Amino acid sequence: MSVLQDPAALREEGNSLFKAGDIEGAVCCYTKALKLSDTQAERAVLHRNRSACYLKLEEYSKAEADASKALDTDPGDVKARFRRAQAFQKQNRLDQAFLDAQRCAQLEPNNKAFQDLLRQLGAQIQQKSAQLNSTDARVQQMFSLLLDSSAKDSDRQKAAQNLVVLSRDEAGAEQIFRNDGVKLLQKLLQSKLEDVVLSALRTLVGLCTGHQSRVSNDIHAVLGMEQLCAVMGAGASTVCLAACHLLQVMFEALTEGMKREIRGKDEAILPGLRSMLRHLLEMLPAANVSGAGRDGAINLLVKQVPRKSLKNPDNSLTLWVIDQGLTKILQVAGTVPELSDGPALTDNTQMSCSVLLSKLYDDLNGDKERENFYKLCEEYVHGLDAKLRAIQTVSVLLQGPSDAGNRALEMSGMMDAVISLCASEDVTHQQVAVEALIHAAGKAKRASFITANGVALLKDLYKKSENDRIRVRALVGLCKLGSAGGTDFSMKQFAEGSTLRLSKQCRKWLRNESLPPTSRRWSVEGLAYLTFDADVKEDFVEDKEALLAMFELAKSEDKTVLFAVGSTLVNCTNSYDVEKPDPQMVELAKYAKQHVPEEHPKVLFAYSSFLCKASVTQYICLCYYVSSTTFHLCTFFLVFLALVERQEDRGTVVAQGGGKALIPLASDNSSVGKIKAAQALAKITITSNPEIAFPGERIYEVVRPLVSLLNLECTLLQNFEALMGLTNLAGISERLRQKIIKEKAVPKVEGYMFEEHDLVRASATECMCNLILSTEVQKLYLATGSDRLKLLVLYSGEEDERLRKAAAGTLAMLTAEQPEICARIPGTTTHWLEILQALLLSEITDLRHRAVVIVHNMMQADKSLAETLMESEAMEILSVLAKGGEGTPDPVSKIAQNCLSKAVDRYSCVFPLKCFYC
Repeated sequence: MSVLQDPAALREEGNSLFKAGDIEGAVCCYTKALKLSDTQAERAVLHRNRSACYLKLEEYSKAEADASKALDTDPGDVKARFRRAQAFQKQNRLDQAFLDAQRCAQLEPNNKAFQDLLRQLGAQIQQKSAQLNSTDARVQQMFSLLLDSSAKDSDRQKAAQNLVVLSRDEAGAEQIFRNDGVKLLQKLLQSKLEDVVLSALRTLVGLCTGHQSRVSNDIHAVLGMEQLCAVMGAGASTVCLAACHLLQVMFEALTEGMKREIRGKDEAILPGLRSMLRHLLEMLPAANVSGAGRDGAINLLVKQVPRKSLKNPDNSLTLWVIDQGLTKILQVAGTVPELSDGPALTDNTQMSCSVLLSKLYDDLNGDKERENFYKLCEEYVHGLDAKLRAIQTVSVLLQGPSDAGNRALEMSGMMDAVISLCASEDVTHQQVAVEALIHAAGKAKRASFITANGVALLKDLYKKSENDRIRVRALVGLCKLGSAGGTDFSMKQFAEGSTLRLSKQCRKWLRNESLPPTSRRWSVEGLAYLTFDADVKEDFVEDKEALLAMFELAKSEDKTVLFAVGSTLVNCTNSYDVEKPDPQMVELAKYAKQHVPEEHPKVLFAYSSFLCKASVTQYICLCYYVSSTTFHLCTFFLVFLALVERQEDRGTVVAQGGGKALIPLASDNSSVGKIKAAQALAKITITSNPEIAFPGERIYEVVRPLVSLLNLECTLLQNFEALMGLTNLAGISERLRQKIIKEKAVPKVEGYMFEEHDLVRASATECMCNLILSTEVQKLYLATGSDRLKLLVLYSGEEDERLRKAAAGTLAMLTAEQPEICARIPGTTTHWLEILQALLLSEITDLRHRAVVIVHNMMQADKSLAETLMESEAMEILSVLAKGGEGTPDPVSKIAQNCLSKAVDRYSCVFPLKCFYC
């Protein structure tokens, strides 16, 4: 039987790896063995061993689960029970830990480790009990004050705020809950004092966080979704946000419970989850709900309904929401804010509806489900008596699931209705129709149709309308039609120079602060389309006043402008992702007389340098603003990446606080956004001093984004830049090296040491050269049964100078820190002496320096090794090196002289020489 198919052999290999410190390797072996093992006793041992690994890796819930599985087979397994007690202790489940530790002590009374754990747990339980008693008195005092109607408002507010602080501590939250705090908090939600209501909501957040049982059995039952939705729908914006956060935490607690592998859990939780979603759907068209509350409900649906991963085949929640609430969503989408007969909206409501509809549509599986979605949308639009609401609904669909919007627009009479309303004398009718026309021009085919049938109408509105709201929208329609070809220079819809004139008018409106923000937002929309044109972007980046006006507008309450701003900046910096076509395919397309896109002659011009010099400070301030909102956009990271693309611009970005702005953007966003922001961080870390670019504790936050780039899904360039950045960080301090190790980067770095690409392989070896200063990494090379040391020796003999320097430097430090490594070098390869002599004879001073340090450490560590070296040509080479050149001897000659002195003195004992390399 192969070793890979023998559970016993895999278990032994796992044991060896565990002893050597390769915990992840041991977990891999035990897991493979578990899949192959067919006996309960053997599986119990494997679970017990893997539990020990998870304890080392600080994955305590997995350690507990494995130990429990071992105990299910053998309740008398004292090792498994001890490990479960340790896992319980780390999870702060002290009572369960004490019971397991007590049982261990009963089984083996003389075991010192069991007795020590028992004493620790006893002390911790007493401390927790005292803390609970103290907290109980404080909770009772605050409750009494809050219930006293004669108390001062300021005192009651202070007591409510103290409750918030207590709820964030586990002991405090438990005491609030046990003292019937949920019912009291329910009364506080009815207070007329905004601060008290906010404190009650934030206290409930502390009670709900991570507690599925509290949410499903108590808080949800006592408070009820009706009251929470009423608070979210009727309160001020701050109260609405706090209520929205509470509901988000409740959703997360329930869905986390569904993820656990407990039989019957889904059936118990799903009805409660659907009940909460039903209340949110009912909020959407309700007349008594504020605009902010409606936005909160839509955002919660966006976050909670669609699947987080398409790998999960179950989209039943999305289908249920479409069945129960699609018409309600479309009802909000079709509301015309200027009319008074619909629910209250904010500037963001209809864009949020587009996002929700798009998320639901993208979560559908197969044509049948999509056809049903189309059918429901078309039936709703067709059933509307008012053409205005029908067109508004289609407009929102076009911004979201555009396929559904296109299907609705192609319904009989719909396009004619849009054209006819454009000619209406009513300003509201004109506005809705022009906006629908703008969104309808998204596809080149429809843009051509509108160019032929609607351009004259839009031009007429732009020139003759006396209302700026209509004029700016007509202008954006013309802008969108003028840029329908995108970056394809050969597909321009308008004559040469027309788009430049349109952009000048957009910039004029953008700079005009007397116009309402909505009109100025539309001017940015126009620029987002027009800046595909190289002439337009060249003109725009020189207009500093317009750039600054755009940045200021982006900080307004209307979050929908952020996408237009981001798109404009991406176009101006040429930072959009474009796949270069295969030259052979281009030639074939030309031969077949198919259309081939053509780039503008100026498209490769570095506009990012202009933007960097003109407004990098404002852009970074905008990134701070974006990172503080929930409206994160990948486009901003593309621009940031463009700003740091040129090495000479990175200093400007760092000086203006760009490093600080990037960190939150790299940790909380879409997967694409995280990668782009992390790559920008890597570029800064490579060429700037990390301690200056990321001062204080912020430097430790850079490690995780860089490690995330060590992924097969990232490009080799991103891998290379991440390795270079980590190399710089690892060379700064032991604390940073420990952070890198904790983020589990070492196995990934080792993997890239085998990469075929020379630069990636060399950069990974350089990173290991700095990481080797940590004792934990050194222990990996001390482990028997691995080829880590052999790889370093072989790489020291490669032709690649950079790789040789990194590998030899790692060997030099490793042999200095761990002398026992020296005796293993001859066993790695029969060519070890040739490699070492080649290093000594190298014309590169750095390589000779590394070589003499290795020889010095080997002679110091082992007498037989020293004899081998003395009998070889290495001693002759050392004699030559010891003579040095003219003047002051260099470090190489000094170390060579030291080696010869040791040979003469019969290897007298001195401390091994240490040398550090980058």
